[in-house]
Amino acid sequence: MLFTKKSLTDEGFTGFRPLDELDPMRIPQGPGIFAVLRPGGFEPVFLAKSTAGTFKKKDPNLKRESLESEWIPDASVLYIGKASAGSQGNRGLRKQIQEFMDYGRGRPTVVWDARLLWQLRDALDLIIAWKELPASEVNAAEAAYHADFVSVFGRLPFANLVQARSKK
Repeated sequence: MLFTKKSLTDEGFTGFRPLDELDPMRIPQGPGIFAVLRPGGFEPVFLAKSTAGTFKKKDPNLKRESLESEWIPDASVLYIGKASAGSQGNRGLRKQIQEFMDYGRGRPTVVWDARLLWQLRDALDLIIAWKELPASEVNAAEAAYHADFVSVFGRLPFANLVQARSKK
């Protein structure tokens, strides 16, 4: 897989909305996978201070050198995440993406893994896409997309700090 808008579309991803134009009510409620992509011509400008909230009183900021070392110039995809159904069956893509957005607006949440995105000056220009999946397939799909990305680029997307593993 090439991890472009076209290849993600071919894989069944939909949405492809800039974060600043995202209407949460148009996001499906079911479980699935989501990806954050940079638009054409996007060049990273790293902020000294993230717009993200804190999580368990941890500072979400990384030093510029760390951010630069994580950046993959040839990659369109910057983050691949999952949205499970949750233990009560009431989570899913809409709730997970809403929490992701709230975190970028400075509210504390548990979306810690994607925190590098919120140190990009033009983070709200980034594009988000999603793919609904049966709850039983979400973990394996996330792990497979991470593994495929690593096989293409040699490491995880910019804002993924932990490689997902398929849970048995």
